[in-house]
Amino acid sequence: MDDSKIRNMEQFARVSGISRPTVSKYFNDPASVRPKTRARIEEALEQYDYRPNIFAVNQNRRLTKNIGIVVPYLADPFFAEIARNIEQRCMQAGFWPTLFSAHGDSALEVEILDSLRSLKPAGVLLAPLGRASDRAAIEKFCDDVPTVLFDSNIDGVGEAFVGSDNTQFVKLSVEYLCRTGEPPCFFEMPPVNPNANKRRNGYIQAMEANGFAPQVIRVAGEGWGFEEVGYLGGLDVIDRGLLTSNTVLCSNDRLAIGFLAACYERGLRVGRDADCVLRVAGHDDHPFSRFGCPPLTTIAQDYEKISERSVEALFTLIEGGRTAGPRIESLFEGKLVMRASA
Repeated sequence: MDDSKIRNMEQFARVSGISRPTVSKYFNDPASVRPKTRARIEEALEQYDYRPNIFAVNQNRRLTKNIGIVVPYLADPFFAEIARNIEQRCMQAGFWPTLFSAHGDSALEVEILDSLRSLKPAGVLLAPLGRASDRAAIEKFCDDVPTVLFDSNIDGVGEAFVGSDNTQFVKLSVEYLCRTGEPPCFFEMPPVNPNANKRRNGYIQAMEANGFAPQVIRVAGEGWGFEEVGYLGGLDVIDRGLLTSNTVLCSNDRLAIGFLAACYERGLRVGRDADCVLRVAGHDDHPFSRFGCPPLTTIAQDYEKISERSVEALFTLIEGGRTAGPRIESLFEGKLVMRASA
C-alpha cells in the first residue's frame, strides 16, 4: 500500500499499528485516550500525512455535530452579518455549521429543509421567508428536527423564536423624529415577512399615541431587491408630489438606501442641516447604513444578542432533549443610532 495515499481510518489504523476503535475514539475526543497513545497517533498522523474525513466521522455518530443555518436571502447584509455571528458561535462550541440561502424562493426553502434531513443535523437555526413560506412543510420539518426560528416568526412553529421587538423599534424612531422635527410619513413596500406588518402597525400606533395622524405611503415592488424598490418607488413618489411630510421613515434601511439615491437624483438635499429639505430614517442598522450619503439614522438590531440567544436556545434543545413545555419567544429591543440623515 502507498503510505502517502491513505484514504480512510481503517488504512490509517493498520499502518500505524493502533486499533481502529482507539483511532476512532481519538478523533471523537483526543483527550479520551491515554497520553502515550495520543502521542503515537499524532506522530503517525504527521508521518503518513493523514487527515480524516470529519464529515464522514460526524455522520456515523448517533448525534452528529452538524448544525443547519437557513436564511431567506444571504445577499441582504443583515442576514450575512447574523449568519456570520451564528457560524462563529457554533464553531466555537465544536459544531459544524452549514449555511443555506433560500434566495426568496419558497420552493427552494422546502428543498433546503429536505436536503438538511440527509445531513442528520443535531439542530437547525431557521430564518423563514415568512409570508411566502410553506407553513405545513416547515411545521413538519420542525416536528422531525430540533429547530429554533429567528428573525421572522411563524406562530407555534419550532421549539423557540428569537428576534427583535419591531413595535418597540418603530415607537423609538417615531418618538425621536416627532421630537426633533416634523412628524414622519411611513415609506414601505408590500411586506415580504411578518416583521414588515409589525413595523407598519407599530408606526400607526406610535403616531396616534403622539397625537398625529398616520401617513403611510406604500410603493409597488416585490421580492428581496429592496434598494431598487426604494429607488424606483422614491422617484415615483417625489415626481408625483406624494410626500406628505418633510420627514420620511422607511420600513427598513435597504428601502431607505434606495430612497436616498432617488432623492440625490432629484436634487433633494437630505439631512439635519438648515439647507436640507428632507429628513430620512430607517430601521435595522444594516452594515452599510453608516456609509450612505448622508449616513443613515436608524434603529439598530442587536446582532450579538440575537445570534447568542438563538444558538443558546438550540444548544439547550440539543443537550436537554425536546420537551412538551411552552414554546419560548425572545424579543430584543433596538437602539437609536443618530446620524446625519435625520
